[in-house]
Amino acid sequence: MAERACVKRLLKEYRAICKEPPPQIAARPSPSDILDWHFVIEGSDGTPYAGGYYYGKLKFPPDYPFKPPSIRMITPNGRFAPNVRICLSMSDFHPESWNPMWSVSSILTGLLSFMLDNHQTAGSIRSSDDDKRKLAKASLSYNCENKNCLNFKKLFPEYIEKYYQQQNVERPVARQPENNLHPLSTSVEQPFLQDGAARRRQRKPVPFWLVLLLLSVFGIMIALPLLQI
Repeated sequence: MAERACVKRLLKEYRAICKEPPPQIAARPSPSDILDWHFVIEGSDGTPYAGGYYYGKLKFPPDYPFKPPSIRMITPNGRFAPNVRICLSMSDFHPESWNPMWSVSSILTGLLSFMLDNHQTAGSIRSSDDDKRKLAKASLSYNCENKNCLNFKKLFPEYIEKYYQQQNVERPVARQPENNLHPLSTSVEQPFLQDGAARRRQRKPVPFWLVLLLLSVFGIMIALPLLQI
């Protein structure tokens, strides 16, 4: 259970992040556990991570800020092994180097900076730039569709909306059938629509002389009452 000072500190940091979000970073605590934080790091332009959205977790100790949190990345990214604790000077691997003045913002800013470095540590992996680019392109889809990212969907609805917007752009929009028919019904009703169109095409036009005859009869019927006056 979190200590009172810990809760107060984390709530203060959350308000600060909401007011002034760090560049390329979104971070929110779980509604049911203030010690359980979730974050999204956006890949930097001009790097193999550009266009990537990397989801991860921070787990704070009950006596934070006097001890550091654990850090994990969930989204495959080519720099860190998914769901493995990462060794950083700001993580629980090195409590001796931890500074209580550091915050959620500074931790995640440091993690973003470390992503761009090639230094190897516990939790890091090696991959080519091409692999990183492929993972960056697939990252948003992974976050939105993978069962390991349920909290991502709950806490970051703006990225879910971004994903659906991308899907609408990338996937061709199906042509709306005539008469506003449901797309699934088109294959069943299309033969009937085609038959009806064929019947309409087969109808012969009304002869012009018949039109004149009908108009003449109609005119005489209207004029008769006037002639009897």
